[in-house]
Amino acid sequence: MLEHPDITRVRKNGYPSVEPAFRGIDGLGNPIYENDEILEFDDQIYLVDEISSDAIEILERHGANYRIAD
Repeated sequence: MLEHPDITRVRKNGYPSVEPAFRGIDGLGNPIYENDEILEFDDQIYLVDEISSDAIEILERHGANYRIAD
C-alpha cells in the first residue's frame, strides 16, 4: 500500500515534520536515524527494517542485541 510520506513518518517516529537526526550507515549501507531499531552483532550494526526475518532470526540466534539508535 502506498502511503503519504508524512503519514509514514508519523507512524514510524510519532511526529510528522521534524526529521530525526542522522546517526550513520549500517553494515549493508542503509542510513540509520535517531530512534531506528537496530541489531548489533560483532561490531556491526544492522537496521532491523531493512533485513529479512530470516536474517533477523540468524542474528538473534548468534547473540545479536537489539537497540534503538540514539
